[in-house]
Amino acid sequence: IRNLRNQNGLTQEELADRTELTKGFISQMERGLTAPSVSTLLDIVECLGTNLSDFFHEENELQIVYPKEDYFEKEDEHKNSITWLIATAQSRSMEPILVQLQPGQSMPEDKPHEGEEFGYVLDGEIRLHYGEDVYTVRKGDSFIFPANRKHKISSACKKVSSILWISSPPSF
Repeated sequence: IRNLRNQNGLTQEELADRTELTKGFISQMERGLTAPSVSTLLDIVECLGTNLSDFFHEENELQIVYPKEDYFEKEDEHKNSITWLIATAQSRSMEPILVQLQPGQSMPEDKPHEGEEFGYVLDGEIRLHYGEDVYTVRKGDSFIFPANRKHKISSACKKVSSILWISSPPSF
């Protein structure tokens, strides 16, 4: 309450006047010496420009950096791999993955779904199959498309191709 009162530029006396409480009660409450009733707390937080739901809402600490140890990797029988770069990405609006595609191989076809797909070829060369169209995408090239058509990628060279792939919303 003290933090909210200070954010609103109010003194204890001003808050007491607005809530019809005493300055002494506000002081004791801010120091944890007394606790208000639910109805008194409701009056206080409303005078401070918020509501009980927002007042008691605890924000989860936002993770910004994800070390390599947090990655999750899945490899198929052909040694193609998908590495989820953000372990909690399914709770976000996009999901970045790293795809390692072996020569002569392809990833399974993705059925049409909501959202968009973005990719950047870090190394090698791939073919992007989008609906009935096929595009060659080389190292340093990127692509983006609505995911409303079937799509997949396949190898187009004799070495491992690496692709940074981002789905929005997450679909993998």
